[in-house]
Order: sequence, then C-alpha cells, then structure tokens
Amino acid sequence: MNAARFLDTNILLYAYDLDAPAKRAVALRLVEQGWTAPGDTAISVQVLQEMHVNLGKRGVSQAEATRIVRDLTSWPVVDNSLALLQAGLDEQSRWGISLWDALILAAARASGASELITEDLNHGQDYGGVRVLNPFN
Repeated sequence: MNAARFLDTNILLYAYDLDAPAKRAVALRLVEQGWTAPGDTAISVQVLQEMHVNLGKRGVSQAEATRIVRDLTSWPVVDNSLALLQAGLDEQSRWGISLWDALILAAARASGASELITEDLNHGQDYGGVRVLNPFN
C-alpha cells in the first residue's frame, strides 16, 4: 500500500455533518479526492468501525451507516492486526499520545501515507515522516 494521505474518522464524519457546513465543505472535498484518485487516500478498519458507530449516534440508520462503510472499503484499508497494535503501542510511547491516536498514526504509517488528515493531533507536526494536517486550520 502506498497512499499519499490517510483520513481520520473525524474528517469523514464531517462529510455527513449538516450542522457544520464550513467543515462539511472541506471534508467533502477530501472525500471526493478519495474517490477520484483511487489508491491515494487510505483509511483503516479502526476508522471504519468508528465511522459506523458515530453515524449511528448521529441518527443515521444502521442500514445507511453500513452502506457508507461498505462503500469506503473500496479505498485502501489498513487491517487491524497484532502488528498494528504493537506499532500503535510504540507510537504511543514515542510521542506521548493516546492509544487511539497512536493506532491511527500507526495505520497511516502502514499505508505509506506521508500526510495524516485529522483535527485530533497537532497541525503541522511531523511524527517521524508522517505530517499531520488539520484541514480546518
């Protein structure tokens, strides 16, 4: 896998958020890039799981949330694995971030992405070759 960028769950969720129109517009452009340039935008099983749960919390039906998640499986997807967990634990220790953020960082690294698009980590920070970009800054 050699993606250019990795999208965190929060970015995908904003694409479905009618209450945040400015963030939704930005997120929709990023999601569109994922569809128009196949292979360039990666996600992980963790992102898909979080996406499904959070869509449901926002009132999206289980059937619709499932359809959205299944559609996204056509993108490059980093699988949950013991190796990814171990890499995430290493990222957590190295950078002093939460396990969940560390797993996202480990998945971004595993995808080959040099950019992690998220609002959960420090914008512009380079995490050993993976640079965080907050598209809402």
